[in-house]
Amino acid sequence: MSLTDRQQQTYDYLRGYVARHGVAPKLREIADHLGIQSRGTVHRYLAALADAGLIEVEPDRARGIRLTDSSVKRFTLPLVGRIAAGQPIEAIPDQDEIDLSEFFIRPNRFVLKVTGDSMIDDGILDGDMVVVEQASTARDGEIVVALIDNEEATLKHLRRNVDGSITLVPANKNLSPMRYSASRVQIQGIVVGQFRAYR
Repeated sequence: MSLTDRQQQTYDYLRGYVARHGVAPKLREIADHLGIQSRGTVHRYLAALADAGLIEVEPDRARGIRLTDSSVKRFTLPLVGRIAAGQPIEAIPDQDEIDLSEFFIRPNRFVLKVTGDSMIDDGILDGDMVVVEQASTARDGEIVVALIDNEEATLKHLRRNVDGSITLVPANKNLSPMRYSASRVQIQGIVVGQFRAYR
């Protein structure tokens, strides 16, 4: 089923909103994005998307829109076996697949390209891509995206100090940890994955 331009615009907004926030937008937010006043028009767009099998709508429930599995593009590569990084092992082909969309893509996740060498001892190199899950808190030791003074974002290990301050610790023996008052540091996400292309 082909969508009209406005239906496609609605669907694209839904997917982007869910990817950023992990929940569906409210009808008012959809209407505001589309620049329309009528929620009835929004209901018609949503009904068309539901008829196309792209979403499911739960009536009388706030944010009751759910993207269906068929609306999510799946990207797979064949999993053909295991390879040793130590002693050689027998290479036995498997017939499995790795679903990259399940491996990396979840609500509230985004990708950042790494610049610099402050995390090289953790194997995160300049030019690598890290998958980050949006979060405002993190556990000690986790690799976080930290915003300092609402101006500068950095990728570091988080360490909370007994006096309430925060230390951002690089994974590079040539660099020193940076200590800040807690009010200066805002956690924006936690690194949950990484990928790198060689060609």
